Amino acid sequence: MSGQAIPFQLTILGTSSALPTSNRYPTAQVLNVSGRFFLIDCGEGTQTQMRKYNIGFSRINHIFITHLHGDHIFGLIGLISTMTLLGRKNDLHLYCHSELQKYLSPQLQFLYSEEIPFKIVYHPLNFKKEQKIYEDSKVSVYSFPLSHRIPTCGFRFEEKPKLPNLIPEKLEEYQIPIRDRQRIKEGGDFVTEDGRIIPNTEITINKHPARSFAFCSDTRFDESYIESVRNVDLLYHEATFAEDNQKLATETYHSTGKDAATVAQKAQVGKLIIGHFSARYKDHLTILKEAQKVFPNTEAIAEGDVIQIEKIP
Repeated sequence: MSGQAIPFQLTILGTSSALPTSNRYPTAQVLNVSGRFFLIDCGEGTQTQMRKYNIGFSRINHIFITHLHGDHIFGLIGLISTMTLLGRKNDLHLYCHSELQKYLSPQLQFLYSEEIPFKIVYHPLNFKKEQKIYEDSKVSVYSFPLSHRIPTCGFRFEEKPKLPNLIPEKLEEYQIPIRDRQRIKEGGDFVTEDGRIIPNTEITINKHPARSFAFCSDTRFDESYIESVRNVDLLYHEATFAEDNQKLATETYHSTGKDAATVAQKAQVGKLIIGHFSARYKDHLTILKEAQKVFPNTEAIAEGDVIQIEKIP
């Protein structure tokens, strides 16, 4: 995995905007953080794409929904129905607008005479300020407001720092006893018998620096969320239109490739990926080229792409 033994990778399931095409699905991505699988948005056909790209349904316990436009939620009822048919028992957590429950609950009640065999836990988002919405031993997840026609959030995933490794040669050179080694891994210096202080940086090496990913869904260009994505290793930002439709982008609260690249440049991210392309474009090359003029390290995503997230040098 490009020098990273511990997975932190993104699988692209859908790249189209509101209108799907014959070869592009609506928005959905799966992020794998050390074996934790997080589904981000769930457009129509998400479960079909999950099967195609070998994402196990049982591995999805947390779904993050940016906003309540259909191309970001129409896949939910099908995915939940399939989970029911497969006998799921574990809770399913949805991080979303509080109104999503009003959309899903009547459908489930109509389809099933009895309650489904697992609990859906709704976690309402805050659309006015950044907040931490999930945390475990491997990752922290934050939501932050975007600028769209309806309340919309982006998400930032921060890998938890891992303890550094002790350098074997230094252990021998300074005769570091076993009782001191955990304390040193946690950041402590070592004091020799004659009172010399050996700095932690001299006797440890960090082979797995923490990585980060931010997801900016539907939004028009707005500097208010730049701080929320600053210095992330990988940024996904919607780029619905090319510059020939800048006026339309602004009116519909969407972004152009240049807008996305400007965010990436101002936020000093490591790499930018763009998607959510309008069906009016037969390919994404124009949008990509316009973005790369502003932020060269930009790639346009396609269904089935698997992106390894690497630490910014």
